[in-house]
Amino acid sequence: MIDIGRRTLITAMAATPIAASARTSSSPPHSPIAATRHGRVRGTIEKNVLVFRGVRYGADTATTRFARARPPRPWTDIADATRYGPAAPQTKADESTSEDCLFLNVWTPALDAGKRPVLVYLHGGAHAHGSGSDPLYDGGNLVRRGDVVVVTLNHRLAAMGYAYLAALGGPAESGNVGNLDIILALQWVRDNIATFGGDPGRVMIFGQSGGGAKVVTLMAMAEARPLFHAAATMSGQHVTAAGPMHATQRARAWMDKAGAPDMPALMRLPVEKLVAAMGMIDPLEGKGEISFTSTLDHGVLTRHPFVPGAPVEAAHIPLIIGNTHDETALWIEKLLRAGDTTWDNLPQRYARNTVKDLAPDHVIRRYRELYPDRTPGQILLAATTAGRSWPGHLIQAEERARIDAPTWMYQLDFPCPDAGGILGAFHTLDIPLVFDNVDTPGSRTGASPAARHLAGQMADAFIALARTGNPNHRALADWPTFDLDRRATMIFDSPSRIENDPRREERLLFAVAPYIKPGG
Repeated sequence: MIDIGRRTLITAMAATPIAASARTSSSPPHSPIAATRHGRVRGTIEKNVLVFRGVRYGADTATTRFARARPPRPWTDIADATRYGPAAPQTKADESTSEDCLFLNVWTPALDAGKRPVLVYLHGGAHAHGSGSDPLYDGGNLVRRGDVVVVTLNHRLAAMGYAYLAALGGPAESGNVGNLDIILALQWVRDNIATFGGDPGRVMIFGQSGGGAKVVTLMAMAEARPLFHAAATMSGQHVTAAGPMHATQRARAWMDKAGAPDMPALMRLPVEKLVAAMGMIDPLEGKGEISFTSTLDHGVLTRHPFVPGAPVEAAHIPLIIGNTHDETALWIEKLLRAGDTTWDNLPQRYARNTVKDLAPDHVIRRYRELYPDRTPGQILLAATTAGRSWPGHLIQAEERARIDAPTWMYQLDFPCPDAGGILGAFHTLDIPLVFDNVDTPGSRTGASPAARHLAGQMADAFIALARTGNPNHRALADWPTFDLDRRATMIFDSPSRIENDPRREERLLFAVAPYIKPGG
């Protein structure tokens, strides 16, 4: 036995080689072993936290391409859980990928009956990129500060997870199999997390960007809702899913690009050709990679996440809705660093980076009235954020308020220290803060005392939501729920504070035009 932070962990000697359904463990004999319903897994111990990486929760999706995945086949020996599993097939991958990608990762204080809150993170990447193995998602610091269990996971992405093929001879659920993979992972959590010291009755899902979009989509899915009890979306501004007709057009264009005239041909193609075709220009937007996202398929997903309103069936689930003050700096960083935005080219640059259809001269004139001391570059950043990335978060909060669903809204104002702070608080900057990973490579928050203090506040708020259904805690000022009268918003900054209806005039400026989510 090994004593880890006053907890005793039962370990076992390594077993004989295992079947092909799980990898053979080569870890030291005194590393932690956990039992799952499919077989035992051997992890590692890192700074007094037990870590299990690459735990299989689903079978190889090459056998169920574009269809609901199957649970894994049981194994008899001890599976190695010391390395991350492959990411889903995707363009621009910087790690190994495979159709055999249904793996998750667990960080826990102990293998006991602790019944700790469980935080399940859904990675971002526009439904097309990423995995659960990014160093910024390491759950060790959350476990150490909050006595919780943290889970990250991989699932099918892009066309492999969200190409809607139902009208083209493919499976009816094809436009949402990425979400069905997440549901399979949450079922694994329900059935196995108690072995890892977690409480299957206190599961919180949270995610950033595309991961946040998956969070709110799962809240609109009847099959998913019983599997989690709290949620948080970080810059996940999705209000609608893809419509089935547009989704079919994209799927057909992608099949043509891949050289597949029909579904049997698509099923035969090697995954490399399918991935290469996913790099094509989107046929509806005329720019960027082809967009595949959750689809209104009238079966797996029967409604949009926030149209015609917030789902009343999810009103009991407490939700944090977060955004960053300067979301679009991530996409226009080169322009901001160049510093060559002028009053002459500002209208064109603004128009290329907004989804709210308002006249650029009207928007710019109003911003100059509101902020007469700002430069053209500063107005570009503010106006594109308010016209592209902020509206979806407002709609989510407003629709939840209309059904009296417990909702807390935050805005990250703490600026990235790069380039003298001209980038502000951009899209993704809240990830290392929520995970308390400001020291991790890839974090752009800096590791100043102020950044560390803010990380503690944000991490503890998410831990509190998972534990109690309320993000308030001792180190944070009282955080009221969002309502349509006060619009109370936690401003995460140095210091953090509550503001009612922040950026009100900007909100009203853009409120006259509807929000249309890109890729819908």
